[in-house]
Amino acid sequence: MNTRIFSVFLLALLAGAAAAQEPFPSRPVTMIVPFPPGGVADLTGRPIAAAMEKVLKQPIAPVNRAGAGGKVGYAAAANSKPDGYTMIIALSSVSIFPEVDNLFGLKPAYTLDQLVPIALISADPTILVVHPSLNVKTAKEFVALARKNPNEIAFSSSGIYGTLHVAMEMVVHSANIKLRHVPFSGGGPAIAALLGGHVGALSSGPAAAVSHLRSGKLRALACWGDKRLAAMPELPTWKELGYKDVEFYIWAGLLAPRGTPDAAIKALREAARRGVQDSEFKAVMTKLETPVNYLDAPEFQKFWDLDAKRLSRTVQRVGKVEDRK
Repeated sequence: MNTRIFSVFLLALLAGAAAAQEPFPSRPVTMIVPFPPGGVADLTGRPIAAAMEKVLKQPIAPVNRAGAGGKVGYAAAANSKPDGYTMIIALSSVSIFPEVDNLFGLKPAYTLDQLVPIALISADPTILVVHPSLNVKTAKEFVALARKNPNEIAFSSSGIYGTLHVAMEMVVHSANIKLRHVPFSGGGPAIAALLGGHVGALSSGPAAAVSHLRSGKLRALACWGDKRLAAMPELPTWKELGYKDVEFYIWAGLLAPRGTPDAAIKALREAARRGVQDSEFKAVMTKLETPVNYLDAPEFQKFWDLDAKRLSRTVQRVGKVEDRK
């Protein structure tokens, strides 16, 4: 090896070593938000990003990558460079789309093993909200009206097979009713459609609906939890109303591409742990009436595994939506 080649080789080694020793983060971090503004991911992602910035001493830039009910953003995160500078605020729907692709015989846009957990931030059951023009005051009345008028009540969602769609399909199956599904590109547009009276119902995250409930623009009828919401104790659960297998949680958690360096994952986990304790973050979540449900990566992985199995069973039961009448 001549002197010039050796020098180039040595410089390359030194550059690699310097990069390996570079403290994380040394530049801004991107947080993919896989939905448009106004939904649960956006409402949770932005305040936790602001809180984590204080710990990491680098900006965290939330970037909305909406499309296909969250699938576009999930795939973008799963296939991004695993260097710690890209993470995603994911909802429970992250577990649905690989199963849907398999159902249709398609190559999955991403697989769950392409993503690793950082921290769970919140986990709330969805709630059934309706437009006041839908003349029902209780969940039982809603079901009765749907039975009397098959496919007449329209409900919006964050997209076909998205979080809000699958939750409503659980009710459709258990109550043996037919509703008309009107999918949108995210929770924000879905609730906007409900507010405008373009649809009559929505399975919504509590955070996205609470201000509209207070103003009287929307009405809440039931929740998908295993017990009543502390913030809305007047809402019965579908389970206590006698409907089986209607339990669903719209959780928000931080994930990173598999292969992200351990040092980066450790730094992001620590920033999330301290971030959920930030007073400004807590104030925002309190205002949204969304309790913080923090789990560190190992516990989050266990939670995620169980939830993914439940959602997989639901997708299989729903089947191919395009073939359903």
